[in-house]
Amino acid sequence: MKLPTTWDGWATRVSVYAKEGKKLLGLPRFPINIEEIAPHFSRSIYPNEPITLIQGEDFGGKFEGALFPNESRDEWAILYDKGHSSKGRINFTQAHEFAHYLVHRGLTDKPFHCSRSNMWEWNTEYGRMEAEANSFAAFVLMPPDDFREQTKEFRKPTISDFEVLRDRYEVSITAAVLNWLKNTKTRAMIVVSRDGFIDWSWGSSTLLSSGVYFRAKTVTTPVPDVSLAALGPSHGLTAIQHPAGVWNRFEPVFESTLFSEYHEMAISLLTYPTSGPTRRFEDDVDDALAAR
Repeated sequence: MKLPTTWDGWATRVSVYAKEGKKLLGLPRFPINIEEIAPHFSRSIYPNEPITLIQGEDFGGKFEGALFPNESRDEWAILYDKGHSSKGRINFTQAHEFAHYLVHRGLTDKPFHCSRSNMWEWNTEYGRMEAEANSFAAFVLMPPDDFREQTKEFRKPTISDFEVLRDRYEVSITAAVLNWLKNTKTRAMIVVSRDGFIDWSWGSSTLLSSGVYFRAKTVTTPVPDVSLAALGPSHGLTAIQHPAGVWNRFEPVFESTLFSEYHEMAISLLTYPTSGPTRRFEDDVDDALAAR
C-alpha cells in the first residue's frame, strides 16, 4: 500500500488505525493515547526504524518535546517535558512529535527539539513543519467528525464549555479552543497573556477577515485595564460582557478567562458580534487593535 506524503494523509491513516483498534478491543473511542499507538503503528509501517521509546524528561521549560534517532538511525525516541502535570499538554506534545516522525524526519538529519514558541511560529520552513505537526496532532486527537458533533451548539461559548472537550480528548483547553477557532464561523479569538501583556493570540478566519487581530509578537500590547485578564482571579468573575471601548474601540466583546493553566498565564476567549463594523485599517493601527 502506498504511504501518505502529507500531514493530513498520515493523520487520516493514524486516526482510522486508532478508531478501528479501539473498536476491535471494545474500548471507548476517546481519548486517543499516543504513547500506546505510536510504537505499534511505527513498527507496522517502518519495522526497520520504529519508535521504541516514549518518556518524560525534565527540560526545565526549554522544550515541550523532542524526536531523535539512535546513532544508527534504526530506532527513534519521543521525549516530552515532564516538568508540569498537564496530561492534555503531554498527549498533544507526543502527537506533535509523532507527526515529525511520520511526515518530517526524512527532511533533515537533525533531531527535532520543539519549544512552545517554535510550535506557534508559521513564517519559516521550520515553522511550517511545526504548524503541520500541530494540525496532525489536533486531527488525530480531536477527529473532525466527532469534534463537529461536540461543538455544533457552540455560538457564544465560554472557556468552561471547553472543559468537557479537554476531558473527552485528553488535550489542553488551549488546544481545544484553537481547534474550534480554526473551524468556526464565529468571530472569536483566544488571547494568552502574562504579567498584564499579550503573549500571543489567535483568531478565527471570520474575525481576521473583518480586520480584528493583535500583533503582540512585534508590538508590546497590554491587556485592557478592566478586562478579566487584567483583574485576575481574585476578582471572582470568569465571564463578562464588555461594552465597546475595552477590548475593541468599535465593538462590544464577550470575554471569558481561565487563569494559571500554564504558569501564571491568563487564557481569554473573546467573542465579537456576528457582523463587525466597517472601518479603515489605519483606525485599527491607531487604536492598537491590529497587533498580533
